Amino acid sequence: MAYDFQVVVDSADPHALADWWAETLEWQLEEQDEAFIKDMVARGFATDDETKTHNGKLVWRTGAAIRHPESGRRVLFQGVPEPKTVKNRVHVDVRAGDERRDAVRDALVARGATFLYSQSQGPFSWHTMADIEGNEFCVS
Repeated sequence: MAYDFQVVVDSADPHALADWWAETLEWQLEEQDEAFIKDMVARGFATDDETKTHNGKLVWRTGAAIRHPESGRRVLFQGVPEPKTVKNRVHVDVRAGDERRDAVRDALVARGATFLYSQSQGPFSWHTMADIEGNEFCVS
């Protein structure tokens, strides 16, 4: 039996990072159920400190997710107390195609990404970048 999986990204501000990646990948933000959150707080299963308001909606403080609009593939952004300190061992490749690679790099820089360097191997070229929290990713 094959397993399904999701990618989880540790982050300082999971909601801001989820917003950024949803726009970058043209994926959808996963809605959080305000009524459920309020009910969990009212019943004592959670506290108000575990929630926050983001973009006018009540959400769980420590997590936000995005979904691919067709496949449903999910990326979860979870809040952690420690900052990122070393290079990622796993990263995302955003496949823009040869003709769009530079334009996508420039658009992402305009939205807060950092261009790190360009590289190629044989016929393949890519730009290595960092998102708004310093997580490395490539545009190929």
